[in-house]
Amino acid sequence: MLEQPLSNPVQSPSLYEQDFYQWTQEMAIALRAGRVSALDWKNLAEEIESLGQSDRRALESRLVVLLLHLLKWRYQSEYRTGSWKATISEQRRRIRVLLEDSPSLKPYLLQCLENCFKDGRRQASDEANQALEVFPQVCPFLEAEILDDEFLPD
Repeated sequence: MLEQPLSNPVQSPSLYEQDFYQWTQEMAIALRAGRVSALDWKNLAEEIESLGQSDRRALESRLVVLLLHLLKWRYQSEYRTGSWKATISEQRRRIRVLLEDSPSLKPYLLQCLENCFKDGRRQASDEANQALEVFPQVCPFLEAEILDDEFLPD
């Protein structure tokens, strides 16, 4: 009786799996030199997609923190600090930079606003040690207000 080969033969790990940094350097060299046959197309495509997803996640994260602090500013006025105001300014600045670098993310900001507000609302409730119901269920801020460097809710 003949032995059947393994259905999934053990393969040695690729450079991508062994040393990601070295892989990035070699891919950059191959790209610059126009050596398309040396490119790891599958992993390059995944990494490029990952870069875009990373920007989306960064936008979401910044927006949650911004909304959290806008809610605290409005609903905990007696506890306002310069730190909250600085956080609001910094998140706006970072969102602005993200949108300047990737203007196609601007429509995504509106798409993710509802979910980001829910997350920010929950975090505001936790940080303030207040019932979730203290905070509005729907975002009370307009997009223009959220991104406006001068806007602070009263």
